[in-house]
Amino acid sequence: MIWEDSEFAPTSEVISILETQVDDMTAQAIAYTMEQLLSQGALDVYTQAITMKKSRHGILITVICPCDRQAICEQILFQETSTLGIRVRQQERQILQRELQEVTTEYGNARVKIAWRNGFCTVQPEYEDCAKLARSHNLPLSMIQESVKAAFQLPIKP
Repeated sequence: MIWEDSEFAPTSEVISILETQVDDMTAQAIAYTMEQLLSQGALDVYTQAITMKKSRHGILITVICPCDRQAICEQILFQETSTLGIRVRQQERQILQRELQEVTTEYGNARVKIAWRNGFCTVQPEYEDCAKLARSHNLPLSMIQESVKAAFQLPIKP
């Protein structure tokens, strides 16, 4: 989709990236840690399977957070994992201007995330809203997502 207003240019921000490796935690404990991090302001948390020294299998936990949430995210990692240390770095990231809008479909209301860059607009249905509608109507998620995208109308600028 082409957005006619060029004022929506990408901006940048500095974020903190925290990483730690563990090799002695259950999947449930890691999932709980991820939930805690996200609830306390982490922008994203992800894990990767890794091979550590002595060929031990382990998990790399990566946390992306605003710099002002770094201390609380570090505290959660130390408190909820078996780690003895966390690597920290700051990185600049480019972000798009974005907003949420609600649309109405024959299945109910759902939000869409709209993002702009250089006159181009992308629209992405919000997963949780679509999943709720899919469950309540016993329909495939993809059908609901298509319905939500079709219901979105790009505002026309004067």
